[in-house]
Amino acid sequence: MKRKLTCPSELAYALGILILACGTALMEKADLGMSMVVAPAYLLYLKLSRTFSFFTFGMAEYVFQALLLILLSLVLHRAKKSYLFSFVTALIYGLVLDLFMGLAAPLPADTLPLRILYYLAGMVLGSVGVAFFFRTYIAPEAYELFVRELCQAKNWPVDRVKTVYDCVSCLLGIALSFAFFGLGHFEGVRLGTIVCAMVNGFLIGRFSNLMDRILVFRDAWKLRGLFQA
Repeated sequence: MKRKLTCPSELAYALGILILACGTALMEKADLGMSMVVAPAYLLYLKLSRTFSFFTFGMAEYVFQALLLILLSLVLHRAKKSYLFSFVTALIYGLVLDLFMGLAAPLPADTLPLRILYYLAGMVLGSVGVAFFFRTYIAPEAYELFVRELCQAKNWPVDRVKTVYDCVSCLLGIALSFAFFGLGHFEGVRLGTIVCAMVNGFLIGRFSNLMDRILVFRDAWKLRGLFQA
């Protein structure tokens, strides 16, 4: 039997942030539609950046995720230490996302084939990044934490809660697009959003299976208990 390579769980966390941020920046460059989970934060960025030039996509991410964590605390009537760590993850991710947004800015995107290439690369990288996040104990972004905490607290099935969450995110993105830019004018939520919704789960599953075939994830530091409190 082929011997698996060892990957520290902490490295999986770092790779998850880097790869997911790169994928999100490429999808934004393609301008064919963001994933439905990211769409509300992206709409917030598009709106506020027109008035406040310093407001970045990364800022919109951690502001929106902070609001999501506050909502989670209100719904469950409690706040946990892991929620704070989740916001730290969102903050780090937002900073890395802005870095990749700057790197992607000079890339040409004047033809549809190029935009499709960026979109496909971004969607694949995003799936790989999420798959890495699933293999670390460090608190994930608020998007994943929100679903996990609801399922654990209410004893609800993960697949159903995730489906409902994705649908609500998509509807919120559409509502924000109409509210910010007028009826009939879609921003952020486009055909690419629908494509991503259809294949994202499949891609994450495939990359997860591939990782498990070639890698074994082990903690390098004894910090697992700290992030699960």
